[in-house]
Amino acid sequence: MPPEGALASFGAAWLGWDAQAGRDVPQPDLPGLDTLTDAPRKYGFHATLKPPFRLAEGETVDALRDAVAELAARTARARADGLVLSRLGRFLALTPEGDNSEVARVAAACVQDLDRFRAPSSEAELERRRGAGLDARAEELLRDWGYPWVLDRFRFHMTLTGKIAREDLGRVQAMVAEALPPLPRPFMLDSLCLCGERSDGRFELLHRYALSG
Repeated sequence: MPPEGALASFGAAWLGWDAQAGRDVPQPDLPGLDTLTDAPRKYGFHATLKPPFRLAEGETVDALRDAVAELAARTARARADGLVLSRLGRFLALTPEGDNSEVARVAAACVQDLDRFRAPSSEAELERRRGAGLDARAEELLRDWGYPWVLDRFRFHMTLTGKIAREDLGRVQAMVAEALPPLPRPFMLDSLCLCGERSDGRFELLHRYALSG
């Protein structure tokens, strides 16, 4: 999650939910924005490094907090040239510009080093993921890590919309581009954010850990 500043304020208002403060935020008066952002709203403005999971049996939130703190303390910050507005299929997101390897390094550490805290996926969850049509590598990642788009299939993205009708992609992209604040150049990934799902289904920040390795 971006730290306090123009980008974080934009993301909270754009989605209508500030996951860092745990509160609703009035959205800009733009046509169709409420519907356009309905799907990503509950997660808040963020980029997923380790996909959401339930705690494994015998693990605790306090132990997870300690593990994330330890991981952050030994992990170096990551740099990319900047962030850009991109189309990912039929939705829009901010993605790193240029070499993404440093960002992917941090994500891989989160996926692998924290995996003991992840409860195994149910068969229903696995089948839902397979419904998108997975190749052999994606199936292997799903089986090993509970999600098919991690490690070498990972792509850092900060989601701004749900799925957009093909004929509206250009118009919506122009609307988003006009609303964006100046994007960071370079882009520094310098913290990990541990978030939890509330009883209402929305996600909220529990703690931010500086990357200091």
